[in-house]
Amino acid sequence: MLNTMLGNYFPILLFILVGLAIGVLSMLAGWLLAPNKPDAEKLSPYECGFGAFEDARMKFDVRYYLIAILFILFDLEIAFLFPWAVVLKEIGWFGFVAMLVFLGLLVVGFIYEWVKGALEWD
Repeated sequence: MLNTMLGNYFPILLFILVGLAIGVLSMLAGWLLAPNKPDAEKLSPYECGFGAFEDARMKFDVRYYLIAILFILFDLEIAFLFPWAVVLKEIGWFGFVAMLVFLGLLVVGFIYEWVKGALEWD
């Protein structure tokens, strides 16, 4: 029984090993075959075609992170909506109401952020 169970997972193990081998071999081939001629121009910091003006470790406004988190949140919402739309006929009214509650909570959270002024750039 143990041998049969391990045999069922062998294709997954083989897939992982082949994927790792392809990744490692391609990186190794690039490292071995690519020309390596560093000079001052190649080793200098690069920022949009010209030298950096300031230190690269400057502080970012926290609003950028807030917008990024909101983007991820609503992106995940779409990831939940697609499978829900596919199986809507099978899950019936319960699934419909559950998704309405989910979307309602997201809308309430978005309105809260908006009213608190977290999305203002002034």
